[in-house]
Order: sequence, then structure tokens, then C-alpha cells
Amino acid sequence: MVTAALDSPLLRMVRETPTQYWNDSCAVEELAYAVDRGATGATSNPSIVLEVLRKEAAHWVPRVHELARANPDWSEVDLTWAIVEEMAARGAAVLEPTWERTRGLAGRLSLQTNPANHRNAGRMLEQALRFHDLAPNMQVKFPATAAGMVAIEEATALGVSINATVSFTVPQALAAAEAVERGLARRTAAGEDTSTMSPIVTIMIGRLDDWMKVVVERDDLAVHPDAPNWAGLAAFKRAYGIFHERGYRSRLLAAAYRHRLHWTEIVGGEVSMTMPHAWQVRFNASGIAPGPRMDIPVDPDLVADLYERIPDFRRAFEPDGLSPEEFEGYGASARTLRAFIKSYHDLQGAIRDLVLPDPDVRPR
Repeated sequence: MVTAALDSPLLRMVRETPTQYWNDSCAVEELAYAVDRGATGATSNPSIVLEVLRKEAAHWVPRVHELARANPDWSEVDLTWAIVEEMAARGAAVLEPTWERTRGLAGRLSLQTNPANHRNAGRMLEQALRFHDLAPNMQVKFPATAAGMVAIEEATALGVSINATVSFTVPQALAAAEAVERGLARRTAAGEDTSTMSPIVTIMIGRLDDWMKVVVERDDLAVHPDAPNWAGLAAFKRAYGIFHERGYRSRLLAAAYRHRLHWTEIVGGEVSMTMPHAWQVRFNASGIAPGPRMDIPVDPDLVADLYERIPDFRRAFEPDGLSPEEFEGYGASARTLRAFIKSYHDLQGAIRDLVLPDPDVRPR
């Protein structure tokens, strides 16, 4: 196992290039595998928590019952967030040595605020400050909505390392980076330290690809069959160039992996990528040792095909393609917010079923 870890393509990538990667889950066994192979962070959201609840049932099912007995007046919402927070702190502990070694610049567990609050900056900020205190190496996810931008600035000014999520487009990424800059400037003006803060701006490249494919079928568009698989990469690479031109202090992170190009084509950039465990295993077994390709542009013919035929690609690709008021209504955003909110309610339902089992179902 040690030899396999030392020979893994992902570990070689982080040793030989400035590119970092995260584990797209807070499951401790999967996180330990990733850390052994160079991972420097991890993520959590309602879908991930529900998945970990099932994968680590031997740990979490008894813990749910223990919390319910100890707190008989708690609602299922209270129990749900107690499990979310405890799961995050447990994952953060695996990453704390990395956080200490890098003096706070890596090794964080990124925890998502309640996705149902995507229109309420105050509620997101209140929850973010609670999350910030769960462990020294917490990172807090805010959606890239208009309200999310307000919360990102305020949280940054208060010393929270943020991660802008539910983000798919160049304009969303730029708006989040600008919000971070405003927050950092306010914090510096107040005489507070920012040297150990590590803000992240995510572009969910695979979900932008997904949306392009939906639009192609919905609108009967004749697009080159390869083009949609490059949409997210084209947006990510354009945002990366602008981040460097403008000197933003946020680090871009690629998420929502769908195929190997989402790995190989951004190696070499000063970026991070968050990968589910299954993709890490696949890539590590691939024998591929990708060289730096972040500065190699996407085939301009494919970009032109997307740009000319899909208006929603133009909106995603142009820096001013969307206003903040349009962020949450953009197709990929609306689909993902709906999915995250559903997962949050599914998670509550799973907690409910543990505490109050359905009497019509025979116990196993």
C-alpha cells in the first residue's frame, strides 16, 4: 500500500507541479487514502453527508441514536445539523496535520451552509461563523448567488476562509473573487491578520458540461459531439487567466468530475481539484502521468462551436455574461441548488427514519 501510494500519479502530480487536489468526501477511510497520496483538503455537502452516513453506518447510526437519547427535545433538523457538524470535525481532524504543516494555507475541510438559505445572506453568515469554530481548519462553502456574494465578503472580513460553490461560470467566479478581495481589504484595514486565510473559488466544470448536454438535447442543437465535454474546462481556463491578470488571492478549484480530461487538462496550474474517491482510484490505476497542460487552450474550433450555437455557453464564458441577480437562475445553478436542497431534505429523512422508524415496515 505504501509503495502504491508513492507511485500514484496523483502524488507525483502534487510533488512535481503546483496543482493540488482534495478528496470530494469527508469519509475518513477515503480521506486517509487521499492524504496518503498527497491530498490537501476535503469537501462536504448534504449529498456527501448522506453518502457517508450510509458508508460509515457502523459509526454514525449508533451516534444518531445516542444524540437523540441525550437530547430528547431536539428536532430532526437539530439532529441533522449535529451529525453534519460532527462529521465535518471528524474529517477535519484527519487533515489537521496538513493544515499545521502548511501554516493554514492547506489542509482544510470545506463544509457547506444550508443550501435552502441560498437567498439569505444573514442566515448563511450566522451558520458560517458557527462552522468556523468547529475546528481550526474549517473552510465554509457559500453558493455563488447574489446573497452568497454578500455573505462571502462579510465572512471573509470576519476571518472565515470561504469556498464559493454552486459556481459554474466565469462571471460567478470573478464575482466571488472580487467579494473575497473586498473582505480581505476590510480585514486588513481593521488591523486583522489575513496571512493564514486560504479562500477558494470553485467552478463545477462537470456540471457545466452536463448543462450544455441538456441544452443541446432540449433545443435540438447540432453541436460537435466532443464540444460539451470541453465547456467546463474552457470556462475554468478563462477564469484562471483572469485571476492571474487581476492578482486575485483566491485559488480556483475544479469540481464535479466526469472524465479524465477534468484531471489531465488542468495539471500544472496553481489550482486545486476535488475528486470523488472512485475517480482517484481510477486515475491512480491508469498509469497516466500527465504533464502540465493548464496553459494549453481548449481547441478554439470546439469553443467557437459552443459559443456560436449555445447562448448559455456564451453567458458562462464571457466575464460579463451574467449579472449577480442572474446567478441562481442560470440553468446549471438552478439544477444544482434544487439537487442540494433535495439532498438536504433526504438527509433529514434518513435521520428521521433512524429516530422514528416507519412502523409499517418490518424491522430487519
